[in-house]
Amino acid sequence: FFPSLDLKLGKKVNEGKTKEVYELPDIPGCVLMQSKDQITAGNAARKDRMEGKAAISNTTTSCVFQLLQEAGIKTAFVRKQSDTAFIAAHCEMIPIEWVCRRIATGSFLKRNPGVKEGYKFYPPKIEMFYKDDANNDPQWSEEQLIEAKFCFAGLTIGQTEVDIMARSTQAIFEILEKSWQPQNCTLVDLKIEFGVNILTKEIVLADVIDNDSWRLWPSGDRSQQKDKQSYRDLKEVTPEALQMVKRNFEWVAERVELLLKTKSQGRVVVLMGSPSDLSHCEKIKKACATFGIPCELRVTSAHKGPDETLRIKAEYEGDGIPTVFVAVAGRSNGLGPVMSGNTAYPVVNCPPLSADWGTQDVWSSLRLPSGLGCPTTLSPEGAAQFAAQIFGLNNHLVWAKLRSNMLNTWISLKQADKKLRECTL
Repeated sequence: FFPSLDLKLGKKVNEGKTKEVYELPDIPGCVLMQSKDQITAGNAARKDRMEGKAAISNTTTSCVFQLLQEAGIKTAFVRKQSDTAFIAAHCEMIPIEWVCRRIATGSFLKRNPGVKEGYKFYPPKIEMFYKDDANNDPQWSEEQLIEAKFCFAGLTIGQTEVDIMARSTQAIFEILEKSWQPQNCTLVDLKIEFGVNILTKEIVLADVIDNDSWRLWPSGDRSQQKDKQSYRDLKEVTPEALQMVKRNFEWVAERVELLLKTKSQGRVVVLMGSPSDLSHCEKIKKACATFGIPCELRVTSAHKGPDETLRIKAEYEGDGIPTVFVAVAGRSNGLGPVMSGNTAYPVVNCPPLSADWGTQDVWSSLRLPSGLGCPTTLSPEGAAQFAAQIFGLNNHLVWAKLRSNMLNTWISLKQADKKLRECTL
Protein backbone atom coordinates (compact mmCIF):
# COMPACT_ATOMS: atom_id res chain seq x y z
CA PHE A 1 0.00 0.00 0.00
CA PHE A 2 1.39 3.41 -0.98
CA PRO A 3 -0.06 6.60 0.51
CA SER A 4 -1.26 8.99 -2.18
CA LEU A 5 -0.24 12.03 -0.17
CA ASP A 6 3.05 13.85 -0.64
CA LEU A 7 5.92 11.41 -0.39
CA LYS A 8 9.09 12.09 1.54
CA LEU A 9 11.83 12.43 -1.08
CA GLY A 10 15.30 11.05 -0.46
CA LYS A 11 18.46 11.92 -2.34
CA LYS A 12 18.43 12.57 -6.08
CA VAL A 13 19.64 9.36 -7.76
CA ASN A 14 19.83 10.67 -11.29
CA GLU A 15 18.93 13.60 -13.49
CA GLY A 16 18.39 13.46 -17.23
CA LYS A 17 17.43 16.03 -19.84
CA THR A 18 13.70 15.63 -19.17
CA LYS A 19 13.38 13.98 -15.72
CA GLU A 20 14.77 13.62 -12.20
CA VAL A 21 14.88 10.41 -10.14
CA TYR A 22 14.60 10.47 -6.32
CA GLU A 23 14.93 7.77 -3.68
CA LEU A 24 11.83 7.15 -1.52
CA PRO A 25 12.97 6.40 2.04
CA ASP A 26 9.45 5.28 3.07
CA ILE A 27 9.14 2.81 0.18
CA PRO A 28 12.28 0.66 0.04
CA GLY A 29 13.22 -0.51 -3.45
CA CYS A 30 11.23 2.28 -5.15
CA VAL A 31 12.05 5.66 -6.71
CA LEU A 32 10.05 8.68 -7.84
CA MET A 33 10.36 9.61 -11.52
CA GLN A 34 9.70 13.34 -11.80
CA SER A 35 9.21 14.80 -15.30
CA LYS A 36 10.38 18.30 -16.31
CA ASP A 37 8.76 20.93 -18.55
CA GLN A 38 11.68 20.58 -20.95
CA ILE A 39 11.94 19.42 -24.55
CA THR A 40 15.29 18.67 -26.19
CA ALA A 41 16.68 17.40 -29.49
CA GLY A 42 20.11 16.37 -30.80
CA ASN A 43 21.52 15.41 -27.36
CA ALA A 44 20.23 18.72 -25.94
CA ALA A 45 21.86 20.82 -28.70
CA ARG A 46 18.36 22.28 -28.95
CA LYS A 47 16.60 22.78 -25.63
CA ASP A 48 13.38 24.62 -24.75
CA ARG A 49 10.97 24.98 -21.87
CA MET A 50 7.50 23.74 -22.82
CA GLU A 51 4.87 24.62 -20.24
CA GLY A 52 2.83 21.55 -19.27
CA LYS A 53 5.16 19.00 -20.91
CA ALA A 54 5.89 17.24 -17.59
CA ALA A 55 2.20 16.42 -17.07
CA ILE A 56 1.74 15.38 -20.71
CA SER A 57 4.79 13.07 -20.59
CA ASN A 58 3.75 11.57 -17.24
CA THR A 59 0.23 10.80 -18.52
CA THR A 60 1.63 9.20 -21.66
CA THR A 61 4.20 7.06 -19.81
CA SER A 62 1.74 6.00 -17.09
CA CYS A 63 -0.86 4.82 -19.64
CA VAL A 64 1.68 2.99 -21.79
CA PHE A 65 3.26 1.20 -18.83
CA GLN A 66 -0.16 0.31 -17.41
CA LEU A 67 -1.15 -1.21 -20.77
CA LEU A 68 2.06 -3.24 -20.97
CA GLN A 69 1.91 -4.34 -17.35
CA GLU A 70 -1.71 -5.50 -17.62
CA ALA A 71 -0.71 -7.46 -20.72
CA GLY A 72 1.94 -9.28 -18.68
CA ILE A 73 5.16 -7.44 -19.62
CA LYS A 74 7.54 -7.02 -16.68
CA THR A 75 8.11 -3.30 -16.09
CA ALA A 76 9.51 -1.05 -13.36
CA PHE A 77 6.27 0.99 -13.24
CA VAL A 78 4.39 0.86 -9.91
CA ARG A 79 1.76 3.61 -10.19
CA LYS A 80 1.11 7.23 -11.13
CA GLN A 81 1.81 9.43 -8.09
CA SER A 82 0.89 12.94 -9.29
CA ASP A 83 0.28 14.89 -12.50
CA THR A 84 4.02 15.05 -13.18
CA ALA A 85 5.52 12.01 -11.39
CA PHE A 86 5.19 8.24 -11.04
CA ILE A 87 6.60 5.63 -8.67
CA ALA A 88 8.84 2.93 -10.14
CA ALA A 89 10.90 0.02 -8.89
CA HIS A 90 14.49 1.12 -8.30
CA CYS A 91 16.59 -0.27 -11.16
CA GLU A 92 20.22 -0.11 -12.16
CA MET A 93 19.87 1.05 -15.75
CA ILE A 94 21.54 -0.78 -18.64
CA PRO A 95 23.08 2.03 -20.77
CA ILE A 96 21.59 0.86 -24.08
CA GLU A 97 18.75 2.40 -26.09
CA TRP A 98 16.90 -0.37 -27.89
CA VAL A 99 15.17 0.79 -31.07
CA CYS A 100 12.53 -1.20 -32.92
CA ARG A 101 11.46 -0.06 -36.40
CA ARG A 102 8.56 -1.05 -38.65
CA ILE A 103 9.20 1.68 -41.23
CA ALA A 104 12.57 3.04 -42.39
CA THR A 105 12.89 6.75 -41.63
CA GLY A 106 15.10 9.18 -39.69
CA SER A 107 18.64 8.16 -38.74
CA PHE A 108 18.24 4.70 -40.32
CA LEU A 109 18.16 6.33 -43.78
CA LYS A 110 21.34 8.30 -43.05
CA ARG A 111 23.15 5.17 -41.88
CA ASN A 112 21.85 3.03 -44.75
CA PRO A 113 22.07 5.08 -47.97
CA GLY A 114 20.04 3.64 -50.81
CA VAL A 115 17.12 2.56 -48.57
CA LYS A 116 14.02 4.62 -49.41
CA GLU A 117 11.89 6.18 -46.70
CA GLY A 118 8.86 3.99 -46.07
CA TYR A 119 10.67 0.65 -46.52
CA LYS A 120 8.86 -1.81 -44.22
CA PHE A 121 10.62 -4.34 -41.99
CA TYR A 122 9.07 -7.79 -41.48
CA PRO A 123 9.75 -8.72 -38.70
CA PRO A 124 10.42 -5.29 -37.18
CA LYS A 125 14.08 -4.24 -37.19
CA ILE A 126 15.93 -4.15 -33.86
CA GLU A 127 18.92 -1.85 -33.33
CA MET A 128 20.85 -0.80 -30.22
CA PHE A 129 22.74 2.35 -29.31
CA TYR A 130 25.19 2.82 -26.45
CA LYS A 131 24.20 5.81 -24.28
CA ASP A 132 27.18 8.11 -24.61
CA ASP A 133 26.31 11.78 -25.20
CA ALA A 134 29.94 12.75 -25.87
CA ASN A 135 30.05 10.37 -28.85
CA ASN A 136 26.43 10.91 -30.01
CA ASP A 137 25.12 7.52 -28.80
CA PRO A 138 27.00 5.21 -31.22
CA GLN A 139 25.24 2.16 -32.67
CA TRP A 140 26.42 -1.06 -31.03
CA SER A 141 26.31 -4.70 -32.05
CA GLU A 142 25.25 -7.59 -29.79
CA GLU A 143 28.89 -8.64 -29.69
CA GLN A 144 29.97 -5.25 -28.31
CA LEU A 145 27.29 -5.42 -25.63
CA ILE A 146 28.32 -8.95 -24.58
CA GLU A 147 32.03 -8.09 -24.61
CA ALA A 148 31.40 -5.01 -22.42
CA LYS A 149 30.67 -7.52 -19.60
CA PHE A 150 28.37 -5.05 -17.84
CA CYS A 151 27.14 -6.02 -14.37
CA PHE A 152 24.10 -4.32 -12.83
CA ALA A 153 22.54 -5.14 -9.43
CA GLY A 154 24.67 -8.29 -9.43
CA LEU A 155 23.46 -9.50 -12.85
CA THR A 156 26.11 -9.88 -15.57
CA ILE A 157 24.82 -8.98 -19.03
CA GLY A 158 25.65 -11.97 -21.24
CA GLN A 159 24.12 -13.65 -24.30
CA THR A 160 20.97 -14.76 -22.42
CA GLU A 161 20.26 -11.24 -21.13
CA VAL A 162 20.90 -9.64 -24.55
CA ASP A 163 18.54 -12.16 -26.19
CA ILE A 164 15.86 -11.46 -23.56
CA MET A 165 16.09 -7.68 -24.14
CA ALA A 166 16.01 -8.07 -27.95
CA ARG A 167 13.00 -10.43 -27.81
CA SER A 168 11.22 -8.17 -25.30
CA THR A 169 11.84 -5.06 -27.46
CA GLN A 170 10.07 -6.70 -30.40
CA ALA A 171 7.11 -7.87 -28.28
CA ILE A 172 6.70 -4.44 -26.63
CA PHE A 173 6.78 -2.72 -30.02
CA GLU A 174 4.22 -5.15 -31.50
CA ILE A 175 1.84 -4.72 -28.54
CA LEU A 176 1.97 -0.91 -28.83
CA GLU A 177 1.71 -1.06 -32.64
CA LYS A 178 -1.43 -3.22 -32.35
CA SER A 179 -2.85 -0.92 -29.64
CA TRP A 180 -2.57 2.20 -31.84
CA GLN A 181 -4.20 0.53 -34.88
CA PRO A 182 -7.85 0.94 -33.72
CA GLN A 183 -7.20 4.72 -33.75
CA ASN A 184 -5.86 4.51 -37.32
CA CYS A 185 -2.43 5.51 -36.07
CA THR A 186 0.81 3.92 -37.29
CA LEU A 187 3.56 3.27 -34.77
CA VAL A 188 6.62 3.77 -36.97
CA ASP A 189 9.39 3.07 -34.46
CA LEU A 190 10.05 2.95 -30.72
CA LYS A 191 12.98 3.58 -28.36
CA ILE A 192 13.08 1.86 -24.94
CA GLU A 193 15.49 1.11 -22.11
CA PHE A 194 15.83 -1.76 -19.64
CA GLY A 195 17.09 -1.89 -16.08
CA VAL A 196 17.83 -4.57 -13.49
CA ASN A 197 15.40 -4.40 -10.56
CA ILE A 198 17.67 -4.09 -7.49
CA LEU A 199 15.33 -6.29 -5.37
CA THR A 200 14.33 -9.07 -7.80
CA LYS A 201 17.51 -8.96 -9.97
CA GLU A 202 15.25 -9.25 -13.02
CA ILE A 203 15.59 -7.37 -16.29
CA VAL A 204 12.51 -5.14 -16.64
CA LEU A 205 11.33 -2.43 -19.01
CA ALA A 206 12.29 0.81 -17.24
CA ASP A 207 12.77 4.55 -17.75
CA VAL A 208 9.80 6.13 -19.65
CA ILE A 209 7.82 5.66 -22.86
CA ASP A 210 6.41 9.03 -23.82
CA ASN A 211 6.03 11.14 -26.95
CA ASP A 212 9.84 11.48 -27.16
CA SER A 213 10.14 7.68 -27.43
CA TRP A 214 8.38 6.92 -30.72
CA ARG A 215 7.22 8.14 -34.12
CA LEU A 216 3.43 8.20 -34.57
CA TRP A 217 1.87 8.87 -37.96
CA PRO A 218 -1.97 9.21 -38.07
CA SER A 219 -3.31 7.34 -41.13
CA GLY A 220 0.30 6.26 -41.81
CA ASP A 221 0.98 9.76 -43.16
CA ARG A 222 4.30 11.31 -42.14
CA SER A 223 3.07 14.87 -42.81
CA GLN A 224 0.60 14.40 -39.91
CA GLN A 225 3.31 13.27 -37.42
CA LYS A 226 2.38 13.84 -33.76
CA ASP A 227 5.65 12.90 -32.03
CA LYS A 228 8.82 14.78 -31.07
CA GLN A 229 9.98 14.78 -34.69
CA SER A 230 7.69 17.80 -35.18
CA TYR A 231 10.03 19.65 -32.74
CA ARG A 232 13.24 18.31 -34.32
CA ASP A 233 12.01 19.48 -37.76
CA LEU A 234 11.51 23.13 -36.69
CA LYS A 235 13.69 25.52 -38.68
CA GLU A 236 13.26 28.11 -35.94
CA VAL A 237 11.78 27.74 -32.44
CA THR A 238 9.17 30.50 -32.08
CA PRO A 239 6.43 30.63 -29.41
CA GLU A 240 3.90 29.74 -32.17
CA ALA A 241 6.01 26.77 -33.29
CA LEU A 242 6.29 25.50 -29.70
CA GLN A 243 2.49 25.78 -29.33
CA MET A 244 2.08 23.58 -32.44
CA VAL A 245 4.47 20.99 -30.91
CA LYS A 246 2.59 21.15 -27.60
CA ARG A 247 -0.74 20.56 -29.37
CA ASN A 248 0.77 17.42 -30.94
CA PHE A 249 1.90 16.19 -27.52
CA GLU A 250 -1.57 16.88 -26.05
CA TRP A 251 -3.19 15.01 -28.96
CA VAL A 252 -1.11 11.94 -28.07
CA ALA A 253 -1.75 12.24 -24.30
CA GLU A 254 -5.54 12.33 -24.89
CA ARG A 255 -5.53 9.32 -27.18
CA VAL A 256 -3.05 7.24 -25.21
CA GLU A 257 -5.72 6.79 -22.52
CA LEU A 258 -7.87 5.05 -25.15
CA LEU A 259 -5.17 2.37 -25.47
CA LEU A 260 -6.44 0.97 -22.16
CA LYS A 261 -9.94 0.44 -23.58
CA THR A 262 -11.46 -1.60 -26.38
CA LYS A 263 -14.78 -1.31 -28.22
CA SER A 264 -14.71 -4.99 -29.08
CA GLN A 265 -16.70 -7.30 -26.80
CA GLY A 266 -16.55 -11.07 -26.70
CA ARG A 267 -17.49 -14.01 -24.50
CA VAL A 268 -17.02 -17.75 -24.19
CA VAL A 269 -20.02 -19.97 -23.51
CA VAL A 270 -19.13 -23.43 -22.21
CA LEU A 271 -21.83 -26.03 -22.80
CA MET A 272 -21.41 -29.18 -20.70
CA GLY A 273 -23.34 -32.37 -21.34
CA SER A 274 -23.56 -33.16 -17.61
CA PRO A 275 -22.89 -31.31 -14.33
CA SER A 276 -20.32 -34.04 -13.56
CA ASP A 277 -18.02 -32.19 -16.02
CA LEU A 278 -18.11 -28.99 -13.92
CA SER A 279 -14.50 -29.13 -12.63
CA HIS A 280 -13.21 -29.46 -16.23
CA CYS A 281 -15.35 -26.45 -17.25
CA GLU A 282 -14.22 -24.35 -14.29
CA LYS A 283 -10.63 -24.67 -15.61
CA ILE A 284 -11.78 -23.20 -18.96
CA LYS A 285 -13.50 -20.32 -17.16
CA LYS A 286 -10.42 -19.61 -15.03
CA ALA A 287 -8.15 -19.58 -18.12
CA CYS A 288 -10.58 -17.23 -19.93
CA ALA A 289 -10.32 -14.81 -16.98
CA THR A 290 -6.54 -14.53 -17.49
CA PHE A 291 -7.27 -13.09 -20.95
CA GLY A 292 -10.00 -10.79 -19.61
CA ILE A 293 -12.72 -12.76 -21.46
CA PRO A 294 -16.13 -13.26 -19.77
CA CYS A 295 -17.17 -16.90 -19.61
CA GLU A 296 -20.57 -18.49 -18.89
CA LEU A 297 -21.21 -22.14 -18.01
CA ARG A 298 -24.40 -23.96 -19.13
CA VAL A 299 -25.65 -27.56 -18.88
CA THR A 300 -27.35 -29.11 -21.91
CA SER A 301 -27.31 -32.44 -23.73
CA ALA A 302 -27.54 -32.59 -27.52
CA HIS A 303 -28.61 -36.25 -27.23
CA LYS A 304 -31.25 -35.92 -24.51
CA GLY A 305 -32.56 -32.41 -25.21
CA PRO A 306 -31.55 -31.18 -28.68
CA ASP A 307 -34.39 -28.62 -28.71
CA GLU A 308 -33.07 -27.08 -25.47
CA THR A 309 -29.47 -27.06 -26.79
CA LEU A 310 -30.60 -25.13 -29.88
CA ARG A 311 -32.71 -22.78 -27.75
CA ILE A 312 -29.67 -21.93 -25.60
CA LYS A 313 -27.63 -21.40 -28.78
CA ALA A 314 -30.26 -18.96 -30.13
CA GLU A 315 -30.17 -17.02 -26.86
CA TYR A 316 -26.46 -16.20 -27.40
CA GLU A 317 -26.79 -15.58 -31.13
CA GLY A 318 -29.51 -13.01 -30.63
CA ASP A 319 -27.81 -10.30 -28.57
CA GLY A 320 -25.03 -9.40 -30.99
CA ILE A 321 -22.06 -10.18 -28.67
CA PRO A 322 -19.36 -12.19 -30.51
CA THR A 323 -19.32 -15.65 -28.92
CA VAL A 324 -17.12 -18.74 -29.00
CA PHE A 325 -18.87 -21.93 -27.87
CA VAL A 326 -16.88 -24.65 -26.10
CA ALA A 327 -18.52 -28.08 -26.10
CA VAL A 328 -17.63 -30.27 -23.12
CA ALA A 329 -19.11 -33.74 -23.52
CA GLY A 330 -17.62 -37.08 -22.49
CA ARG A 331 -18.42 -40.50 -23.99
CA SER A 332 -20.19 -39.77 -27.29
CA ASN A 333 -19.76 -36.08 -28.09
CA GLY A 334 -22.89 -34.99 -29.96
CA LEU A 335 -22.78 -31.52 -28.44
CA GLY A 336 -19.92 -29.97 -30.46
CA PRO A 337 -20.99 -31.37 -33.86
CA VAL A 338 -24.67 -30.43 -33.34
CA MET A 339 -23.68 -26.88 -32.32
CA SER A 340 -21.23 -26.58 -35.23
CA GLY A 341 -23.87 -27.69 -37.73
CA ASN A 342 -26.38 -25.12 -36.45
CA THR A 343 -24.44 -21.91 -35.79
CA ALA A 344 -22.09 -19.65 -37.74
CA TYR A 345 -20.20 -18.89 -34.50
CA PRO A 346 -16.96 -20.79 -33.77
CA VAL A 347 -17.29 -24.02 -31.76
CA VAL A 348 -14.40 -25.90 -30.18
CA ASN A 349 -14.63 -29.36 -28.61
CA CYS A 350 -12.91 -29.88 -25.26
CA PRO A 351 -13.99 -33.38 -24.14
CA PRO A 352 -13.14 -34.50 -20.58
CA LEU A 353 -11.64 -37.89 -21.45
CA SER A 354 -11.52 -40.72 -18.91
CA ALA A 355 -8.57 -43.09 -18.60
CA ASP A 356 -10.64 -46.24 -19.31
CA TRP A 357 -12.57 -45.21 -22.47
CA GLY A 358 -10.79 -42.02 -23.54
CA THR A 359 -9.01 -43.49 -26.58
CA GLN A 360 -12.35 -44.65 -28.04
CA ASP A 361 -14.43 -41.64 -26.93
CA VAL A 362 -12.16 -39.02 -28.52
CA TRP A 363 -13.13 -40.21 -32.03
CA SER A 364 -16.64 -38.76 -31.59
CA SER A 365 -14.97 -35.33 -31.36
CA LEU A 366 -12.45 -35.93 -34.15
CA ARG A 367 -14.46 -37.80 -36.84
CA LEU A 368 -17.17 -35.33 -37.82
CA PRO A 369 -19.75 -35.40 -40.60
CA SER A 370 -18.86 -33.25 -43.63
CA GLY A 371 -19.70 -29.55 -43.45
CA LEU A 372 -18.75 -29.20 -39.78
CA GLY A 373 -15.73 -27.31 -38.54
CA CYS A 374 -15.23 -27.68 -34.80
CA PRO A 375 -11.62 -28.37 -33.83
CA THR A 376 -10.79 -30.40 -30.73
CA THR A 377 -8.39 -29.57 -27.93
CA LEU A 378 -8.10 -31.75 -24.84
CA SER A 379 -6.63 -29.04 -22.62
CA PRO A 380 -9.11 -26.68 -20.90
CA GLU A 381 -6.45 -23.93 -21.01
CA GLY A 382 -5.98 -24.66 -24.73
CA ALA A 383 -9.70 -24.14 -25.38
CA ALA A 384 -9.54 -20.74 -23.64
CA GLN A 385 -6.45 -19.80 -25.64
CA PHE A 386 -8.16 -20.78 -28.90
CA ALA A 387 -11.06 -18.44 -28.02
CA ALA A 388 -8.60 -15.68 -27.05
CA GLN A 389 -6.83 -15.98 -30.41
CA ILE A 390 -10.17 -15.47 -32.19
CA PHE A 391 -11.08 -12.42 -30.07
CA GLY A 392 -7.52 -11.09 -30.33
CA LEU A 393 -8.09 -10.45 -34.05
CA ASN A 394 -10.33 -7.48 -33.10
CA ASN A 395 -9.37 -6.79 -29.48
CA HIS A 396 -5.87 -5.39 -28.91
CA LEU A 397 -6.04 -5.97 -25.13
CA VAL A 398 -6.61 -9.72 -25.57
CA TRP A 399 -3.97 -9.84 -28.33
CA ALA A 400 -1.48 -8.08 -26.01
CA LYS A 401 -1.97 -10.76 -23.35
CA LEU A 402 -1.39 -13.53 -25.92
CA ARG A 403 1.74 -11.80 -27.24
CA SER A 404 3.04 -11.26 -23.72
CA ASN A 405 2.42 -14.93 -22.81
CA MET A 406 4.51 -16.01 -25.81
CA LEU A 407 7.35 -13.73 -24.68
CA ASN A 408 7.23 -14.84 -21.03
CA THR A 409 7.20 -18.54 -21.99
CA TRP A 410 10.23 -17.95 -24.22
CA ILE A 411 12.06 -16.05 -21.45
CA SER A 412 11.38 -18.74 -18.84
CA LEU A 413 12.79 -21.44 -21.18
CA LYS A 414 15.84 -19.26 -21.91
CA GLN A 415 16.49 -18.71 -18.19
CA ALA A 416 15.96 -22.41 -17.38
CA ASP A 417 18.54 -23.32 -20.04
CA LYS A 418 21.04 -20.81 -18.59
CA LYS A 419 20.51 -22.16 -15.06
CA LEU A 420 20.96 -25.76 -16.20
CA ARG A 421 24.17 -24.93 -18.07
CA GLU A 422 25.56 -23.10 -15.03
CA CYS A 423 24.87 -26.17 -12.88
CA THR A 424 26.56 -28.60 -15.29
CA LEU A 425 29.61 -26.45 -16.13
